[in-house]
Amino acid sequence: MCLIMTAITAIVFTASFFVNKKKGNVNKSVFMAMLMFWAASLMWSIDGVASVLGGEGFFDLSIEDTILGAIILISGLLVFAAHSLLQKRKPA
Repeated sequence: MCLIMTAITAIVFTASFFVNKKKGNVNKSVFMAMLMFWAASLMWSIDGVASVLGGEGFFDLSIEDTILGAIILISGLLVFAAHSLLQKRKPA
């Protein structure tokens, strides 16, 4: 479930980044969050491959994995919010 949650969040941040980039407004906080969630998705994908090699399923849909995914999403969104606030405080 961690992989599914982080991949969806990465896709949302990627879409937001490219929409804003097309408008000429590049937001460093969105870019950082996009990379952060893609890195987490890559990490969970490698973990899924290791699970398959160990004889388990690729996706872990347990409640514990869902809670872990929620913690990862909340942590990533808090980092995004803190970075956004710091970017706004910084003089242009």
